[in-house]
Amino acid sequence: MLADLHTTLQHIRSGQTSASAEIEKSIAAARSPACDHAFLKTMFDEARGVAADVDGRHQPLAGLAVSVKDLFDIAGQTTAAGSAVLADAPAATADCPAVARLRAGGGALIGRTNMVEFAFSGVGTNPHFGTPAAWDGRFDQPAGGAASPARIPGGSSSGAAVSVATGAAFIGLGSDTGGSIRIPAALNGIVGFKNTARLVPTDGALPLSSTLDTACAMTRSVRDAMLVHQILAARRIIRSNAPLSSYRLAVVTTGMLDALDATVARAFARTLQVLRAAGARIDEIPLAAIRDLGALQSTGGFSAAESYSWHRPLLERHAAGYDPRVATRIQRGAAMKAYEYIDLMQARGRWIAGVETALQGFDAVLSPTVPIVAPMIADVAPALGRDAAQDAAHDAEFFRVNALLLRNTSVVNMLDGCAISIPCHAADELPVGLMLWHGALRDDTVLNIALQAEQALQ
Repeated sequence: MLADLHTTLQHIRSGQTSASAEIEKSIAAARSPACDHAFLKTMFDEARGVAADVDGRHQPLAGLAVSVKDLFDIAGQTTAAGSAVLADAPAATADCPAVARLRAGGGALIGRTNMVEFAFSGVGTNPHFGTPAAWDGRFDQPAGGAASPARIPGGSSSGAAVSVATGAAFIGLGSDTGGSIRIPAALNGIVGFKNTARLVPTDGALPLSSTLDTACAMTRSVRDAMLVHQILAARRIIRSNAPLSSYRLAVVTTGMLDALDATVARAFARTLQVLRAAGARIDEIPLAAIRDLGALQSTGGFSAAESYSWHRPLLERHAAGYDPRVATRIQRGAAMKAYEYIDLMQARGRWIAGVETALQGFDAVLSPTVPIVAPMIADVAPALGRDAAQDAAHDAEFFRVNALLLRNTSVVNMLDGCAISIPCHAADELPVGLMLWHGALRDDTVLNIALQAEQALQ
């Protein structure tokens, strides 16, 4: 079992290890077959330099490895967002705020991680640079066992998740627009925290949806997620040692529990039993407003309209260079009319108010992060010259899986809320995530409850 950031920092400060020794471990993991396709660019020498020079007494990250999704600006590097069409774009002139804050905290950038092209999918595949396989970081073996076929890592922050699960990084900086942190966290057996979007600047991150984009990170524990959030948001979390029995929790029965596969259903039911045994008060509620989201986003939603606005000139010149599955969804935004976009914004505000009212009196909501375990990469791989029938079958499976993966997590983005995914599977099961969530600016409560839940589940 890999040590988390908190434990490793304690070992550094007690002299049991050093930042330089830990960087070498991270580099070895990044070079291992487990990280195939996880990194698009490595920065090993720079990371070694930071680890050698960092002041571990005063910098909270003490020279430990941080990976950065290819969506974020790093000074002197091109931000290509997992695409080939931006390969020749000008290099960034400065670090984006999220990267700058991690550097200032003593983080050693180990590399840029692979991602779904332009962050437009929850599956994690990339036809340009390959797809990293999901990894169960708690047990140091590929998800499903060493002999199993490769499974999807989840997206869009695919390489970031694999980097954390395999030990190549303690922190995987990524983004979450509809679940792109929590989905790969769930499928790789790690922790992914999506903060309230406004708390962390998204400047210097290539946009998918300016309305929904969130800059956040994956870690190996909830206490690590708390530390990293404090750095990224430049704010202190109000900590609470209140036991689970002091919280009132909800389980939403509408939509979020539909079509669970056997592993997820078993893990979620067992998790609720464990939390109730630990004293948690858990009530089932319908939250029927979830059923309204389909109609609300029937014209394409924020991601299609807002991404098309950004991509339109690039598509005019380089459409053939895009992943067709990505281009198709971006181009859907061209059909949205101005009044439909304004209607969507107003309808979202009303929907949020209704959900907030329904959740009054509850401290957090519990749901499976995603309803399925990770499918095989081969079943959803991008079309690579197979016959038309095979291509159509793979595309259909890709979009079916993508919709399932995004179903639960995207509710929180539309709510402008916060959520965390923590592992809840047993040692003999594929990774499953438990999502704890609520509306905007409930971050501290969600994190404090997640810390108690994590301890109960361990």
